[in-house]
Amino acid sequence: MLSELHVKNFAILDEVTVEFGPGLNVLTGETGAGKSLLLGSVNAALGGRVSKELLGSGADYALAELLFDDDACVRDLLEQYDLPQSDMLVISRRITDTGRSISRINGEVVTASVVKEVASRLFDIHGQHDHQTLLYPAKQLALLDRYAGAEAVAAASEVRLLARACKAAKRELTEAREHGAKLQRELQMAQFEYDEITAARLTPGEDEAAEERFRVLSNREKLTEAVAEADAILSTDAASVTAGIGRALRKIAKVSSLDPKLEAMYEELRLLEEQVNDGAAAFSDYLAELTGTEEEFAQVGERLDVINRLKQKYGRTIEDILAYAAEAEATIAKLSDFEGYLTSLTEKVKESETALRKAAGTLTKLRETAAGDLTEKVRTALSDLNFLSSDFAVEFTKLDEPGETGAEDAEFMISANPGEPRRPLAKIASGGELSRIMLALKTASAGKDEIETLFFDEIDAGISGRTAQKVAEKLAQIAQSRQVICITHLPQIAAMADQHFEITKAVTDGRTRTSLCKLTEDEIPRELARMLGGAEITDSVMANAREMRELARKRK
Repeated sequence: MLSELHVKNFAILDEVTVEFGPGLNVLTGETGAGKSLLLGSVNAALGGRVSKELLGSGADYALAELLFDDDACVRDLLEQYDLPQSDMLVISRRITDTGRSISRINGEVVTASVVKEVASRLFDIHGQHDHQTLLYPAKQLALLDRYAGAEAVAAASEVRLLARACKAAKRELTEAREHGAKLQRELQMAQFEYDEITAARLTPGEDEAAEERFRVLSNREKLTEAVAEADAILSTDAASVTAGIGRALRKIAKVSSLDPKLEAMYEELRLLEEQVNDGAAAFSDYLAELTGTEEEFAQVGERLDVINRLKQKYGRTIEDILAYAAEAEATIAKLSDFEGYLTSLTEKVKESETALRKAAGTLTKLRETAAGDLTEKVRTALSDLNFLSSDFAVEFTKLDEPGETGAEDAEFMISANPGEPRRPLAKIASGGELSRIMLALKTASAGKDEIETLFFDEIDAGISGRTAQKVAEKLAQIAQSRQVICITHLPQIAAMADQHFEITKAVTDGRTRTSLCKLTEDEIPRELARMLGGAEITDSVMANAREMRELARKRK
């Protein structure tokens, strides 16, 4: 609910603060007193177009500020835009003499689009087209769903979720098809790499063994020559080390008994002879085992070439190469079933489309039933508001395929005068007509529209008498569940007010200024009498005003 409007330096409004209350708030005053300026300041605060010409004389800025007593209905938007939250909500706009304007929500600077999005949850202005949410077909469809009841609201929510899921499934299928060629190339490459590695039949450690064997085979002649010479030195030649040690042992054996020290030396020399003999035997064995052919040498070289080529491509070690092959195998397993993957995605899309069509069909039936009932109520309300032979209907347009809003668009169509074709609400030219049409819609859907504050301007244009009384009663009816703010010249409407504000204009110090005050219960009849009697207020006019106020209180 709008609890306060604060305006400063707005044309002839020097500084005005209006504290609105629940129910029906009425603003009255002489023509030209500045009632439209108040509406203009509200429009400005809610992101409407303004110009620096609106600034008061001599002022370097103008300010329009709205204070709402609760932010619950827009809390999700405040979170979405990272705006401060509190028990109240403040929307303000400051316009400078350079033409620049700054909008704020709870003190944080925001764009006009954010203000309008937040305002659409809080406020409807009826009279001019700004901020009239029901002029937009999407809002009309949402109202129709709320009018249809909880089942339709739940069905609309289900359709929205199913449509998003269907859209996501279609997008996934499209992307898969678009990337199909790329995935096939990835599959072919993975298959080639896997085949190349597995064809090599690598075993861990074989590279080291092959490198060692390759060194031996490539140096076989040098190894044979060196080992043969060493073997000859140790045991083969007549003057070999083995023969020399044997002679030395025999010499010492003859005299070792003469000196105990020689016995120890003899033992050491005997051990040396054994070691030399072992070494000579090892050389002989090595020479016997040192085999190899040119064919083996070529085979080992080729094997090393294969291993080294794979190392260059897939890893520094055989273990790295085998790990790469395992990854390629996993890729193959994943991509080789691509056709099956496409088939599953296609089936997923079909299932989601079927579910969406079914849910949308249910929602369509609920909407059609609700549209018939709403149409009758709006037509009755229009008749009460002096629309002779008016024609209202909810027209559905079937969509090619269901979407987030269902299987159809809906638009409120009306013919306000006999002989005219039905037209969309947004095409209604007269502000007064549009206000009364909106009043009829609000009356028909009372309690089902989420907007808490309604501002009516020009709603009394071209009406009087019984029609004026009907308009007043319907405003009072809506005000039982919504806050209504109404600028009017009709005493029938003013008499229904829960809060009555008088707007006056006066010239002081050579300047014209507009002021506003809230009337007490004792002061209200005087303003009603002015509206009834004009310049001269007689006792009978005052009596009529008091009676009108009393009758209004009883009707409420």
